[in-house]
Amino acid sequence: MTGWMVAQAAPAAGAAGSGMGMMIPMILLFGIFYFILIRPQQRKEKERLKMISELRAGQKVLFAGGFIGTITEAREHTFLIEIAPKVVVEISRNAVSQVIPEGEAAKTEPAK
Repeated sequence: MTGWMVAQAAPAAGAAGSGMGMMIPMILLFGIFYFILIRPQQRKEKERLKMISELRAGQKVLFAGGFIGTITEAREHTFLIEIAPKVVVEISRNAVSQVIPEGEAAKTEPAK
């Protein structure tokens, strides 16, 4: 009877050790995800925010909603954009997708 109790106690001690053994691969997996997915996304967002902060009047921009226009006035949180002759709209700074260099067309992806 005592042999049976010792045999039952041994796996319980091993289970605690294997729990710690599972933590190491999970930590490594999180590290891989951080360097492959999270860090590049943060870098891209930082570059986008820098691009938005450097925008000035007279630049042509593409917005997330598909509008293409020329900045007429840069305000603290918004831009006044001329999207057609004498048609000015106010759009949030966060809606800017890209700056269109002079003489180039917008590079948009086709609808899927």
